[in-house]
Amino acid sequence: MLKKIPLHTQIIIGLVLGLIFGLVIIQFGISPNFTVDYIKPIGTIFINALKMIAVPLVLASLIVGVANLGDISKLSRIGGKTILAYLVTTVIAITIGLLLVNFFEPGEQLPQETRDKLMAQFDDQAGSKASSAAAIQNQGPLQPLVDIVPENLFAAASNNGSMLQVVFFAIIAGIALLQIDKGKAQTFIGFFDSLNDVIIKIVEYIMMIAPYGVFALMASLIVEIAGENPDSAVELLLALLKYTLVVISGLFIIVAGVYSILLKSFTKISFKDFIKSIRPAMLLGFSTSSSSATLPVTMKLVEDEIGVSEEVSSFVLPLGATINMNGTSLYQAVAAVFIAQALGMDLTISQQLTIVLTATLAAIGSAGVPGAGLIMLIIVLEAIGVPGAGVALIIAPDRILDMFRTVVNITGDAAVCVAVASTEGELPSGLIRESNPFTPNAEE
Repeated sequence: MLKKIPLHTQIIIGLVLGLIFGLVIIQFGISPNFTVDYIKPIGTIFINALKMIAVPLVLASLIVGVANLGDISKLSRIGGKTILAYLVTTVIAITIGLLLVNFFEPGEQLPQETRDKLMAQFDDQAGSKASSAAAIQNQGPLQPLVDIVPENLFAAASNNGSMLQVVFFAIIAGIALLQIDKGKAQTFIGFFDSLNDVIIKIVEYIMMIAPYGVFALMASLIVEIAGENPDSAVELLLALLKYTLVVISGLFIIVAGVYSILLKSFTKISFKDFIKSIRPAMLLGFSTSSSSATLPVTMKLVEDEIGVSEEVSSFVLPLGATINMNGTSLYQAVAAVFIAQALGMDLTISQQLTIVLTATLAAIGSAGVPGAGLIMLIIVLEAIGVPGAGVALIIAPDRILDMFRTVVNITGDAAVCVAVASTEGELPSGLIRESNPFTPNAEE
């Protein structure tokens, strides 16, 4: 019976049932021991499974993504424009997220008592992070650059907190594959391509238990945090609602603001016509939460409905499915600060700049499959000294938000693709805006 219900619906059901279960336990004064001993472990297993695949997911997807550029010479023009556009829009998305979450402060409305309980719940991780933060203050200004380069890849791969080092190696390995003998490179790429497929399949397995994990996490969270005070549960739910609205508002700003400005600056396509053309891909992305699964449809629509040449679309869109995760990046920025606020941890400007850097790099290594953004969030949290287990706070609405941010990711891929095509003269003549500095022979 469950197999006939879409996964996102199952997760919503798990969320609601977990909420009801927790509130019933509190309302009737039932002992929380059963929930803590027999239900919470299911949620812990779900979190651990996500952490388990973080390193191989980043390593395989990023090496394959860089190697699939095919030729380093492409980076000189089309590749350079594409990567620059994706990185700039990603940084803008993260900045929008940080501005919104710092302005509305969805986690600040939690009372101190609830924060203390949350912090006690994650105390084992928080203690080690505090000592690490103190050590960082005594480091030199270039130490972060030193830390990116691993002295032992296998040691870095065994620690999710060293994910940036894994990302560094993956990028270097991908570039090296482009410059060695193609026959030898193909063997290596084939291995990681297969590994990437295996990891994506494992992600699918993990997401099969997501409804039960969400139920367990929500039920145990409500029971442990609220205790005998139902008002605490209500306050936590209101904070989650405010957090969800902040994320969705940020995603809307990216689509209606950033992407519309991008199209207006580089093409003559109206934003309304653009959305109408790629709407089927957006709907498919919303239902599957996978930009990778939607990629063939996106390519077909961009080529057939808008008129982008196959040469541009076949390069820009697959690359975008690998490194362009604007919606995911904004979500990570909002979620990281929200969790810190909920735990009563004040983030410095330096830590928030670290979010920009880490979320940008994490977006490059984030596979376009359901659940990948949550894995990358753990990386961002650990990079700024916030307990990684804090994702339990926002995992309940995550699947719903995943649907919205996937739409933003797909829309961003298509918008950048159309803009790059215009600068290359690869759109129908009536859609090209020639008055921009990136168009070849713009002055002629």
